[in-house]
Amino acid sequence: MRFYAVALGVILLDQASKLFIQATIPLGHGIPIIPDFFAIVHVLNPGAAFGLLAARPASFRNPFFIGISLLAIGFIIYYRHRELKGHSLASFALSLILAGAIGNLVDRLRVGMVIDFLDVHYYQYHWPAFNVADSCITVGVSLMLLDLILGERRRASQRSGR
Repeated sequence: MRFYAVALGVILLDQASKLFIQATIPLGHGIPIIPDFFAIVHVLNPGAAFGLLAARPASFRNPFFIGISLLAIGFIIYYRHRELKGHSLASFALSLILAGAIGNLVDRLRVGMVIDFLDVHYYQYHWPAFNVADSCITVGVSLMLLDLILGERRRASQRSGR
């Protein structure tokens, strides 16, 4: 149940933060937090990471991203229950990835695009804006990689008899 509790908590945080941004910052505007480095903005991303496929027509883009999200959500739930019993770090990582996928899916269903609001930049050089869901996907994937590396080290250590 912790798997779903973590995911639900993150989904609620993601959606609450996006609703707050929509209610308080006009679309296309921002509030500098750390000058020339970090701002809270209100932008819509029609594409995926780094604006991937953003230029494609919405009639293609929306069903494509909704379908990919649903497939990813199904795979995550299946994989977690089939393969990760007793793997707490990997399960936690997958709960973050699941929450991120659902959070951005909700945006696509509700708004037709993903609401982004975290803007990290160095003067005029901007990293693409992102949100809580995107952050959770990134942290979750990083934790999955860490779990794979640690698991491989454990297996290598066991094979060598240490």
